[in-house]
Amino acid sequence: MGVVERKARNYLPAEFEPNEWSDLAPYYEALIARELDDLQALQKWLRDVSELEAFVEEEGAWRYIRMTIDTNDAEAEERYKRFITDFHPPIASCTNALNRKLAEHPDTPSLKEPGYRIYLRSVKNAIRLFREQNVPLETELRALAQQYSAITGKMEIKLDGESLTLQAAAAVLRETNRNRRQQAYEAVLSERMRFTEALESVFDRMVALRNEVARNADYPDYRSYMFASMGRFDYTIQDCIRFHQSIEEAIVPLARESVLRRKKALGVAELRPYDLQVDPIGRSPLSPFQQPEELLTKSIAVFERLDPFFGDCLREMAQEGYLDLGSKKGKAPGGYNYPLYESGLPFIFMNAVGTQRDMVTMMHEGGHAVHSVLSHPLPLTAFKGCPSEVAELASMTMELLSMDHWHLFYPDADDCIRAKREHLEDLLTTLPWIARIDAFQHWIYTNPNHTREERKQYWVSLGERFDTGAVDFSGYEDALTYGWHKQLHLFEVPFYYIEYAIAQLGAVAVWRNYKRDPEKALADFKSALALGYTQTISEIYQTAGIRFDFSPVYLKELAQFVQDELSGLS
Repeated sequence: MGVVERKARNYLPAEFEPNEWSDLAPYYEALIARELDDLQALQKWLRDVSELEAFVEEEGAWRYIRMTIDTNDAEAEERYKRFITDFHPPIASCTNALNRKLAEHPDTPSLKEPGYRIYLRSVKNAIRLFREQNVPLETELRALAQQYSAITGKMEIKLDGESLTLQAAAAVLRETNRNRRQQAYEAVLSERMRFTEALESVFDRMVALRNEVARNADYPDYRSYMFASMGRFDYTIQDCIRFHQSIEEAIVPLARESVLRRKKALGVAELRPYDLQVDPIGRSPLSPFQQPEELLTKSIAVFERLDPFFGDCLREMAQEGYLDLGSKKGKAPGGYNYPLYESGLPFIFMNAVGTQRDMVTMMHEGGHAVHSVLSHPLPLTAFKGCPSEVAELASMTMELLSMDHWHLFYPDADDCIRAKREHLEDLLTTLPWIARIDAFQHWIYTNPNHTREERKQYWVSLGERFDTGAVDFSGYEDALTYGWHKQLHLFEVPFYYIEYAIAQLGAVAVWRNYKRDPEKALADFKSALALGYTQTISEIYQTAGIRFDFSPVYLKELAQFVQDELSGLS
């Protein structure tokens, strides 16, 4: 028996492939019209709704996955577009009808099993937010997000006569030859600038549509709308603003010290943007693997050492073909773990080229995968869709817990220590970037009529708060002005980013517990992931043995723990 049990369908046909909305519509219409005479009938109806939701989510997932694997595949792109334009609008309307049917049923208050408290809270929130006039706007926004993915997926450079994806070009920035690093950096910047107008136009339209969505839903701005839409019941806008300030005060100085140490070690008069990834004392780039197959084999071994069940998750995904790890031309950038609620096993997508960052990304996405598998037995699809503060806790914790076994990637002890040091330094220095992106979004959507020039100037001003000020960008000012274009979250999933920082603190806290009592920390972590979204974020964190807390005091406490761990690496 595998790590997941795929449940047999009871509502939909065993073999079912909807080509048009008319193929799927009768199943929604039947659920909307069904008479529910008692609690037992309501519970059966909920199971059928859950089955339909799992199927639809997975159908959309596979269309997205196939499109991102090859952005040049016109058929895959068309199938995904059709799902956005033909399926999403009526599904949104039907989902609202189903939500209202559930909320208004007299037996709904009798649903007492674990998970319904959170689920019904989300249903009521969705009903409050739904506006029929927003359905076509959301459809257009999905199409624009796909357009962003297509634009960035086509970017590539020429270096020494060879065509490289931007992911492969990023690996050159770790090479010791400074001239070659400079050439790669300039080529990437030039390529990005070639698409500046296209990306600015896409974003302008996105901002306009998002502001209209918020107004239609009777919110003063899109920021307020999104805090409600994302179900941020456990913290507020002001909490995020305070978190930005805490990172500025507590973490930016640490990041500056790290950059200045790098400058001194490199022995350069000015530290340039192409000097930030290379080893500061001239060692060759870390090379944890050569081919995607090796990345997978070693990742399974690392997960196996940490917990045999974790290894089984990756192994079964590999057997089922639920991984696409290597970088290639035409592939969309980035990486993700896509839950497949019907199959149970998720899909991992990456652009691995053999770097340390790729290895960490695999640990990260593997954490998401384990989370998907652990939460799969929950009875309703709605119980499995975790908020990002929980989802990213799973992935970022796995990055840290796996470090005890990184020697499987780095047999040389010095390389292993170096890899851990790089990761922990990146952990601290990434927090200011996350705060900057989030602060940028807060400004964008509370200044709905801003111009491109005002947007540009505000982004630059945020650099004064969150950059170290220790890197010389002379001649590369465009990188400073338009650096936010590379952050896909701004285009595809607005306001989803601060969760990385919140979850990073949680991951450090789990890791600290693991250092004290590995067996208990791991058991608590797995128990928390198995909850899916059947409890509040605070309660899930409590089950993991940590606090849901991103106050200045807690931030400094955990940052000091990381600093102490760095000091112990020798």
